[in-house]
Amino acid sequence: MFTGIIETLARVEKIEKENTNLNFTFSSKLTHELKIDQSVAHNGVCLTIVKIEGNNYTVSAINETLKRTNLGNLQVGDKVNIERCMPANGRFDGHIVQGHVDTTAKCVEVKDLNGSWEFVFEHEKRKNFITVEKGSITINGVSLTVVTSTETTFSVHIIPYTFEHTNFNQIKPGSIINLEFDVIGKYVAKMLSIK
Repeated sequence: MFTGIIETLARVEKIEKENTNLNFTFSSKLTHELKIDQSVAHNGVCLTIVKIEGNNYTVSAINETLKRTNLGNLQVGDKVNIERCMPANGRFDGHIVQGHVDTTAKCVEVKDLNGSWEFVFEHEKRKNFITVEKGSITINGVSLTVVTSTETTFSVHIIPYTFEHTNFNQIKPGSIINLEFDVIGKYVAKMLSIK
């Protein structure tokens, strides 16, 4: 489990295809603290570390992960948001993030609000893809509060710290991002659809 509070960025150093999987090698200032078999969220996707060499570590993404997320679009040199699993005795600063991305969305607008930025995203319409104003959403692994919400769009406001310390400064109209909807909302939607 994660909180959506990004620790740092990791840079893509190498991408290797292995059957239908992609093996991503990243460099990060956290590499020396990682270990093989550890789960780390990459742009909100929980992946297992399979190899560590020096300042680099490698994770594998299977075909299902590549179909559901933006990881298949990554290129060498790109940066992703990373977060290690929450320690059981740690503070819970964000919200419950599973690291199980539901879908991708497209950025349709970015507005400079002279002190923050408004990002508007569009996603496909599905009954369990729910956002609510002042509810939680995870974008590329970042825990955020929804500002406006419709059935297929929502907006968030980004403070300068988040803009500078995550890959939000690379998101522009047309960018594809990973979305994990609030887990409580997903369970409520499922329960209501059963009745």
